[in-house]
Amino acid sequence: MPSNHPKLLIIGGSGLVGSTLANYATDIFDVHLTYNTNIPESNFPFTKIQLPEEFSKLENLITKFHPDTIVHTVSHPSVDWCQENPDLANLLHIDVTKTIANYAKKANSTLIYLSTEWVFGGQLDKKYTELDIPNPINHYGHTKLEAEKIVLNSNSKNVVLRPAVIYGWHKKSRFTNWILTSLKEGKIVDPHIDQYNTPTLVDDLATVIIKIIEINLSGLFHVTGKTCLNRFEFALKIADIFKLDKNLIKPVTQNEKPQKAPRPNSTCLDSSKLEKLIDLNLHDITSGLEFVLNQSKKSINHN
Repeated sequence: MPSNHPKLLIIGGSGLVGSTLANYATDIFDVHLTYNTNIPESNFPFTKIQLPEEFSKLENLITKFHPDTIVHTVSHPSVDWCQENPDLANLLHIDVTKTIANYAKKANSTLIYLSTEWVFGGQLDKKYTELDIPNPINHYGHTKLEAEKIVLNSNSKNVVLRPAVIYGWHKKSRFTNWILTSLKEGKIVDPHIDQYNTPTLVDDLATVIIKIIEINLSGLFHVTGKTCLNRFEFALKIADIFKLDKNLIKPVTQNEKPQKAPRPNSTCLDSSKLEKLIDLNLHDITSGLEFVLNQSKKSINHN
């Protein structure tokens, strides 16, 4: 029997954001997921689509499913890879987004695109707002900024969200899992002390996306937690909340542990514009990690 729920297509449905969003959307939307390599662990209908090779498959799916909203989460997870493979990064982030935006427009679907805090250069000792001028210093940030422009110029009802260091109780929460796994195994970790961000709880991001769809918001929004801290402080906080050995956490600078792509020193974002519009308080780092701890306990009990 056909449902009266609005239709939501999540491109990248087995990733950290896509799979979490699908779970939050389950009773509110008719959800369809696409995936590339990892089959989604869910009961939702899904379609395997490799982008950009299978654009026609995606176009057919959009035509057939006719989603009210498309959430585009596809992105290469490695900033260093993007720096070393600029043409492939352009293809994945810019060309793929342009094609998805065209399909969405043709289907009269709203497109929600996930960008990054790394569209900013990090020179300012402040929290960036949506009014600040982007100035990326690595290729990843450059491609995401170009994709933002494509999405916003394609259709006035589209949405661009800028989260940062997305974390949660999920096998694809890279930073928190690195810290938790290493500390539990008694291994030393060396997070940077000179990279500041405002980490985003993935559950907040999923909740925000649903609210945005429900109240028909459009435009550009920052969606990060309230706490501006460096990666070393983030690791200490994880050890605190999960009661693990903080002595295993050794701070390093970018000079001591260089990365292939330059990293901005501070790209903390101010999300108050969005919080006011959707009447929602995003978690600070303490309450966010306590939420993750509770999720971890639930999953242990569940298993």
